[in-house]
Amino acid sequence: MTTSINELDPHPGEIWHPWWLLEEVKANMWGNVSNRKAWIQIAIDFTGNPELYGEWMRRVADVWKHSCEHALTKSGDKRAWIGHAAVAMALGCPEDIVREAWGHLTEDQQIKANAKATEAIEYWRDKHAKEKLRT
Repeated sequence: MTTSINELDPHPGEIWHPWWLLEEVKANMWGNVSNRKAWIQIAIDFTGNPELYGEWMRRVADVWKHSCEHALTKSGDKRAWIGHAAVAMALGCPEDIVREAWGHLTEDQQIKANAKATEAIEYWRDKHAKEKLRT
């Protein structure tokens, strides 16, 4: 007898939501834009400003309940996700544009952006843990 593991079942501690509840979908994170070249420059300017970028990452952590639960309760490095989410929330810019823009940032800009992403994720995890204690 063989035992199969259903890979679609969440691992302990993970929270899954259907795609239609994810705020990131409504913010065009997985969508398209016209004039890709202009959007790449907009994304470079936005992600290259660590204070502004970090402010929007934290806003994602405060506002996007379903998307944060869906992404941030899973294992792995989620800095890219929260960065993509921040640009989607702020500008309606898809994540593939942000990924391309990332390659145009200096190493220092990337380090600062990653630090802001880590801060926002830790902020969300602390907030989420406190909310779970209240329920």
